Amino acid sequence: MLYRTDYHIHTSFSDGKASPEEYISHAISAGLNEIGFSEHLNLGVPGQAWCMDPGRVNEFISKIREVAKKNTDLKIRTGLEVDYFSGKEELIYDFLRDLDLDYVIGSVHYLGEKSVDNSPEFYENRDIDEIWESYFSKVYEAIESGLFDIIGHIDLVRIYNFKPAGDPEKHYIRLAEKLKLHDVAMEINTNGRNRPLGDFYPDRRFLRVFCERNVDICVNSDAHFPARVGQYFDEAYKLLKESGFTQMAVFSKREKYMVPADFTVL
Repeated sequence: MLYRTDYHIHTSFSDGKASPEEYISHAISAGLNEIGFSEHLNLGVPGQAWCMDPGRVNEFISKIREVAKKNTDLKIRTGLEVDYFSGKEELIYDFLRDLDLDYVIGSVHYLGEKSVDNSPEFYENRDIDEIWESYFSKVYEAIESGLFDIIGHIDLVRIYNFKPAGDPEKHYIRLAEKLKLHDVAMEINTNGRNRPLGDFYPDRRFLRVFCERNVDICVNSDAHFPARVGQYFDEAYKLLKESGFTQMAVFSKREKYMVPADFTVL
């Protein structure tokens, strides 16, 4: 049996389009063993409508615990997706320190005060190589920060298909080395299929780079609608199999555990 998890789900606490309860039946139908709710939290650029108000975090955690108690057909985990900002590490650490979470996803959306995934205008008439270098430098910092258990959509900068002039493999090699060194997991984020990119994060060509360096991985939907929970997972699992992965990461109480990935059932 393939143990199926989806730790990257957004509800109406941030920019998701449904309450936590509305995701449960879809998760069961998708054959998932565990799901995790991880609302957007932004401590660097306050007042963003797509992020949860930091003042609601305890309400959110209590709500997910309540939902978990009422639904015993699958395990329900509590997480956050936290934006990484250089120089805000202590602020983020202090905020997260005493929260009762199962995992924290760290994501880089911003270069400066602008998000790389809001509009293709961010990229137009700019040096794409420079944007890529800046973006991955921020991801390296996020990995090194020690704040996060999983790095989300690790190459989000691909979202609008603006590509660097050279071979980007060097970025993926360095990502893999840093993830392994700092014992941080990454995700295959299937929601890239619903964005202009039309494919998963990370670039499937480089999944082998992460496997060769024994980076821990999980598959997440980044769902903002109940129907997208577990979306495209069979395709993602096949990619993991083809790339050589044999296990996947699961999380509880900020601890990571590895489970065998029995891809023979696909």
